[in-house]
Amino acid sequence: MAKLKHILGLNARNQRFLKLNPQKGRRIADSKLLTKKALKKRKIPHPELYARLDSQKAIDEFDWLSLKNGFVLKPSEGWGGEGILVIKKPAKYAGEWRLMDGKKVGISDLRLHAQDIIGGRYSRNKAPDTAFVEERIKIHPVFSKIAKGGTPDVRIIVCNLVPVMAMLRLPTEESRGKANLHQGAIGLGLDVATGITTYGIHGLQKSITHFPHTDKKVNGIRVPFWEEVLEIAIRTQKACDLGYLGVDIVLDKEEGPMVLELNDQPGLGIQIANMKGLLRRLERIEGLEVESPEKGIKVADVLFAERFADKVKARRGRKILGVFEKAKVKDDKGEKVEVIAKVDTGAFRTSIDRELAKKLGLLKKRHVLWRKIYKSALGREKRPVIEVEFWLQGRKVKSAINVTKRSGLRSKLLVGRRDLKKFMVDPSKLKNY
Repeated sequence: MAKLKHILGLNARNQRFLKLNPQKGRRIADSKLLTKKALKKRKIPHPELYARLDSQKAIDEFDWLSLKNGFVLKPSEGWGGEGILVIKKPAKYAGEWRLMDGKKVGISDLRLHAQDIIGGRYSRNKAPDTAFVEERIKIHPVFSKIAKGGTPDVRIIVCNLVPVMAMLRLPTEESRGKANLHQGAIGLGLDVATGITTYGIHGLQKSITHFPHTDKKVNGIRVPFWEEVLEIAIRTQKACDLGYLGVDIVLDKEEGPMVLELNDQPGLGIQIANMKGLLRRLERIEGLEVESPEKGIKVADVLFAERFADKVKARRGRKILGVFEKAKVKDDKGEKVEVIAKVDTGAFRTSIDRELAKKLGLLKKRHVLWRKIYKSALGREKRPVIEVEFWLQGRKVKSAINVTKRSGLRSKLLVGRRDLKKFMVDPSKLKNY
């Protein structure tokens, strides 16, 4: 489990991060209809809106028989999954439908439910609301055997255009087909870099390694279209003018990833599902200048990846490094250039000489992840942090590297302990080549 100091609590979330959400953005997130409007404007995929029902007259006049397939009846300003009625398919007779659990409903039932919605039964503070009908997502086959009676979704916490943490939420019989953890759904932590499940919780309390009543492990499940899912989450943050939010994305069998809804005050159970703390991750990206979804994905990959491939390689035996090593750095053209590297466990992050980085074409905009301000006797200086791939003893390392001045030094690349997890270091070996 994550260290206690890395855990984000309610007070810290409210005081430090919710202030990043302006009133306009909160208003969009609190209204599913306003969310749809913002997403449509930016051409971000989301379930199709069939009808908006904001009065008794609209409810009575709506042609319910026009709904030939599955659909969802929702409150615009509902929360916690309450008030959502999911229709699986039409029943035998016209004017009747089957819910996800097989129960049958008719037009009169749908009208009564819509009346409850506009009366405020499911809205915040019981204020009058608007009901709407939208298309039902057809569950992607990869989830069909592990989601019970409802549609799973992916919750992604996005801050500063960086996907910070993610989990897969799976409905259960206990949650009555809803993907909400507090109602008994299953939450599986996701590696941000790969979209592969890691740990699991049932509800908000019970940690699990296998799906209930089965011998199937919760880890190792890959979410399809993962990079597209991350890109959509980041684009959604920009579209809705929110600095910190949870984006819920569903995967349709035919249409792929779609934004279901937003949460400008996302719950903190995602930390339990990932066995990691949000606070530490959020602090690492504060103040970064992230310009695009592509850069945001790269930052998340570098900072938060579980790096399963590296773990597998490490099991085969760690390479032993000396103080100085020959390294190969991939330049802007994809070529490997040999340089002398100093292995320094006293430094946390790897750094590269500015002139060398420039020569290799690594200071071009597409390689720069963010810029960091450093203080020195000469004042404040903003230095780039770049994404670099390099090899030590044939083993690839992908990392975020500081650009600094190393003129006059023999080694133009200094490898810090953050990138030495796959190696052992023997200080007695001054040279290992």
